[in-house]
Amino acid sequence: MKNQTKQRQFTAGILLLAVLAVTSCKKETKSIEGGQEEVSADQKRSELSAAAVVPSLNLNWDSRTNGSAYTSAQASSDFGNVSGWQQSRALIANGKDGTNGMRVTLLPNQLSGAGGMVTNVDITDGSAYELDFDVKFHSQFNFSRGGKIGFGFSVGEGNTGGDPGWDGNGGSLRLMWYSPDSNPNRVFFQPYVYHKDQPTEYGDTYTQRFPASGALQKGVWYHVHMYIKSNSGSSTNGRAQIIIDGTTILDTDIRWTTNDSKRLINNLTFHTFRGGSQDYWKTSTTDYIYYDNLAVNKIN
Repeated sequence: MKNQTKQRQFTAGILLLAVLAVTSCKKETKSIEGGQEEVSADQKRSELSAAAVVPSLNLNWDSRTNGSAYTSAQASSDFGNVSGWQQSRALIANGKDGTNGMRVTLLPNQLSGAGGMVTNVDITDGSAYELDFDVKFHSQFNFSRGGKIGFGFSVGEGNTGGDPGWDGNGGSLRLMWYSPDSNPNRVFFQPYVYHKDQPTEYGDTYTQRFPASGALQKGVWYHVHMYIKSNSGSSTNGRAQIIIDGTTILDTDIRWTTNDSKRLINNLTFHTFRGGSQDYWKTSTTDYIYYDNLAVNKIN
C-alpha cells in the first residue's frame, strides 16, 4: 500500500513538472513573439521616418486652397519630416504670376521663433545641394532692422543662434534682410553663414549685398538661388553660393567642418523671423513675407 502511494506521488510529481515546463515554454514563446512584434513595430516606425527624409523637393502650393491655413499636417505632407512648424503663422496666399504661394506672418514685438517661423526639414545626407525659391515682402512691410528669411541648409550639427562653428562640427547657410540703423532707404539681402572659420560668434555676412545700393522693394518678387558643397577633412574645399535675381552676393570656397563625421548637409532650413536678440530688432507691426516655387535638389 505504501509503495502504491509513493508511486502515485511520484507520478503526480512528474505530471506537475511537465505542466510547469509547458507553461514556462509558452511564456517564453510569448515573450519572444512579443519582442518580435516590438521590433517589427520599431522597424515600421523607422521605415516611415526614413520615407519622410527626402533628397529633393518641388513645391508651389497650387494644389492648396487659397486663403486657408497651411496646417502642420499639410506641411508634413509637402516637406516630409518637418519640425517647428507654426500653423497659426502660415497661410496659403497669392503666389507669383497669379498662382498660389505661402505666406508667413511675423508677429509684433516678437523675435526669433516666438514671432515667426523656425522650421527644419530632414533631407537625405549629401555633400552637395542646390535650391531655388521666390520671395516677396508685403506691400506695407515694415523692414525695421532686419531678420532671417527664406530657405537654406544645415551642415553637421547645423550651428546657428550665436553658436559659432569653431569646433568644426557644423555650420549653416542662410539669408538675411538687413537695414543698418533701420534706415528704410538702405535695405538689402546679405549672406548669413556659420562655418569653421567665421570671424565672430554670429553669422558671417561677407561683403556683397543685394541691391548694392538703395533698398529692397516691397511687393516685388525676388528669386534666390543657393548652392552648397561640403568640404573634406580640414581642407577649405567646400563651397557656398548665393545668387539673387542673377546677381551673385556670395561665391566662395569654405571650410564648414573639420570633423568628417559631421561634414554632410542634412537639413533644409526655413527660417523667417525678426532678429537678432536686442529690442531694436522688434517692430510694433504685424507683417507678411510670401514664398513660391521652392525647388531643392541633391547633387551628390
